Amino acid sequence: MNIEEIYALIADDMARVNQCIQQRLQSEVVLINQIGHYIVNSGGKRLRPILHLLASRALGYQGENHIECAALIEFIHTATLLHDDVVDASELRRGNDTANAVWGNEASVLVGDFLYSRAFQMMVTINDMRVMAILADATNTIAEGEVQQLLNVHDPDTSEERYLHVIHSKTAKLFESATQLAAVLNKQDRELELALARYGMHLGTAFQLIDDVLDYSESSEEIGKNIGDDLAEGKPTLPLIYCMRVGDEKQRALVRQAIEHGGRDYIAEIKAAIESTGAIEYTARAARAESDQAIQCLANVPDSTFKDALRDLAEFAVNRTY
Repeated sequence: MNIEEIYALIADDMARVNQCIQQRLQSEVVLINQIGHYIVNSGGKRLRPILHLLASRALGYQGENHIECAALIEFIHTATLLHDDVVDASELRRGNDTANAVWGNEASVLVGDFLYSRAFQMMVTINDMRVMAILADATNTIAEGEVQQLLNVHDPDTSEERYLHVIHSKTAKLFESATQLAAVLNKQDRELELALARYGMHLGTAFQLIDDVLDYSESSEEIGKNIGDDLAEGKPTLPLIYCMRVGDEKQRALVRQAIEHGGRDYIAEIKAAIESTGAIEYTARAARAESDQAIQCLANVPDSTFKDALRDLAEFAVNRTY
């Protein structure tokens, strides 16, 4: 299945999720409505709620809580985006002005807080302590990952292990929660629950590693970015870390200086260094390994078109160009 066919499988559920999102966004404070609708409707792929819906259907879920759960997962993700853009002083996301560029940092942070708190109100309506525990732990882990990423910025000595820890905490954790919660809602045994959690973790890691690859691709413009956006912010991503590990002295010094100072002054030279050291291929192979592990985690999920979609989504994660 291609990505459009995957989306079509859960189109009815997704329409209900979007309706739930719009309803839950409502506030008596006009600015919250404006910013909330702006960021939620800004063209994101809705990957995390889609994962939750696919996994729920793959396990034969017949209830209603998967709609609320998918919507609150998207709220948590959206809150992290609002906060991230403020921390990174970003002005562009998905080809559009960021909320902080339009309304300012203060409003963006506070609306992010609103979305977090609204998500926890929605958890209460589901009335399942396991759901609350998983998402409470996830939001705490995500916050830790964001702080760790902040510590890594402008640090050229960041190791691959430290970087992957940030990915697991900051990005992949919500993927993990999305698929794990499907098993929880379906009252599955612990073994299958953990397998689906690992699927989400590996898939989220693969997505982030391919994002690292695309940061140095001409297609980065297709996703509303400029080439080397992460480098401009002084973020040591895996292609840079690998380039410094295997590159010659001149290449190492060039990348180190760029990470320490940020900016795009030497982006052409750095892109050449990354390509000549095989850093892009190395990162893509790491993403492929994560995708393969994600697929293996589906072994005990009953066969269905929804399981096929979960497998094909893992393929899409590493073959995409946007």
